[in-house]
Amino acid sequence: MKEGEALRSVTKQITQEAISEYAVASGDMNPIHVDQGFAARSQFGGTIAHGMMVAASVSEMMSAEFGMDWIESGRLKLRFRAPVYTGSEVTAYGQVKRVRAADGGSEIVCSVGVRNESGDDAVTGEATVKTESPS
Repeated sequence: MKEGEALRSVTKQITQEAISEYAVASGDMNPIHVDQGFAARSQFGGTIAHGMMVAASVSEMMSAEFGMDWIESGRLKLRFRAPVYTGSEVTAYGQVKRVRAADGGSEIVCSVGVRNESGDDAVTGEATVKTESPS
C-alpha cells in the first residue's frame, strides 16, 4: 500500500430489519432504533441505525483490504457526525494516509469514513493496521 492509495469501498443498504437484528444482537433496544412511533416523534423523525452498526462498515472494509492483519492488530478512532436513517445507502471509504516501517513489517494509517447516498459523512476517523511484510 502506498500513501494516497484509496481502499476498496463497501456499500450497503440500511434496513429496519437489519437495525432490529443489530438491536437484539447488541442488547441496545433504544426506541430511537426500534420503535417507529417513538422515533417519528423524535428530533430525527424516524428510526436511525446504531452508530456502531454503521461504524462496522469501516471494519468490514478494513478486513477486506488487510485480512488477518486487520483482525489481529487493527485499531479504530472514530467520530460520529450524523445519524443514518432507515432506508439509507451508506458507503465506507478510506485512503492510506501514512505508511511506516514497524517491527519488521509496516504500520499503515488510513483516513476512513462512512457517508450516506447524499455524500454526507456519518462517521469519520482513522484506522491503523500493522502488517507483517513491508508495504
